[in-house]
Amino acid sequence: MRSFDLIIVGTGSGNSIVSPNYDDWDIAIVERALFGGTCLNVGCIPSKMLVYTAELAEAAGNGGRYGIDTRFVSADWAAIRDRVFGRIDPIAESGEQYRKSLSNATVYGADARFVGPKRLQVGEEVITADKIVLAAGARAFVPDIAGLYESGFHTSDTIMRIEALPKRLTVIGGGYIAAELGNVFGSLGSEVTFLLRGHTMLRSQDAAISECFTKIYADKFDVRTGVNIEEAHRDGSEIVLKTNSGDHRCDELLVATGRIPNGDQLQVAATGVATDDRGYVITDKQLRTNVEGIWALGDVTNPIQLKHVANHEARVVSHNLMHPEDPAEVDHRFIPAAVFGHPQVASVGLTEEQCSRAGLPHRVAVKQYASAAYGWAMEDTESFCKLIVNTETRRLLGAHLLGPQASTLIQQLIQAMVFNLSVDDIAAKQYYIHPALPEVVEQALLEL
Repeated sequence: MRSFDLIIVGTGSGNSIVSPNYDDWDIAIVERALFGGTCLNVGCIPSKMLVYTAELAEAAGNGGRYGIDTRFVSADWAAIRDRVFGRIDPIAESGEQYRKSLSNATVYGADARFVGPKRLQVGEEVITADKIVLAAGARAFVPDIAGLYESGFHTSDTIMRIEALPKRLTVIGGGYIAAELGNVFGSLGSEVTFLLRGHTMLRSQDAAISECFTKIYADKFDVRTGVNIEEAHRDGSEIVLKTNSGDHRCDELLVATGRIPNGDQLQVAATGVATDDRGYVITDKQLRTNVEGIWALGDVTNPIQLKHVANHEARVVSHNLMHPEDPAEVDHRFIPAAVFGHPQVASVGLTEEQCSRAGLPHRVAVKQYASAAYGWAMEDTESFCKLIVNTETRRLLGAHLLGPQASTLIQQLIQAMVFNLSVDDIAAKQYYIHPALPEVVEQALLEL
């Protein structure tokens, strides 16, 4: 059994732990799939490259509104796909080759599972280390629907590499993955149907955001709510879903019903690492597990499965490995998130519903994009900024935006919350460029 100074399981954000500070450590890096993890290969990066392409198609189809003779004719899916992965795949390959070239690193490209205390079986070999970092990520959750596997389906892991643009694509789910990828294919020419168990998309968002987003998507796509899928089967080239409202047929099926942590597949219980009732590895603020010498980060620990969270956690773990006498702690007070659908959605902090349930004294301001000059120039009639303030402390409790540039516009509000600025200071003690879109945020702040 070979012994290392450090074992890192997973090469997403976990890969960034290894810096020149570790040149004198003997390190094992374990990755069963593509080097670089979910975000680089099957998540944020390829999906946003596709999102940008879809935005161009959307703009081309709407030029007439502004007196411009543009049309969306068709999409060369093979060219779009190959452009995306022609850029991404070499990055994953070069990252793996770089790690393999390091004299102090051993890369294991195999599945792994714990077989005892700090004993990790990788392929046919068992390795161990005093220090281990679990950064094994998460995987797509597939609901238990009779006949689903036999019928054939895609998840976010496979849909972006599909061979042809489907004529009819059905998406099971209404979360951010469903919203983003469904819109990509819809914008490029597929007939998209969303099947939702509930009554709105993006249910974790503030109710005003969720309701508006659902209406916009229902105007563009076939959004069916309150759907219970009983079974699936294949009828020739078609996939048939039996639902409580009748049979539904499609050419391709995307299952986007959430993601679950990989701790069970890693069999972390065999090394004594505790998990919660949803399977997430439990850590403290220093990202230590209950087992001395084992840390964990990213999607395997956190239901808020966001790359910027995992990157933050990787920096904390890297520091704590090198400086146990001066440990750092994670700061998860104000975690922002964005949905890159059309429209974009961005949020940070509490929703209005959460504030009410918590009994927090609060006030709400909502400003439409059209209330600012640039939004008016865009003839935007749907987008808005919603801010929630604590009426006693004058600090923001939450910020929620729906519309163009939402993921950028929210950044100043994140900063204000982190640095404990009052809404009065944010609104009055800086200039807002006229007539840029941040004036929408300014107007909401001034109303508060």
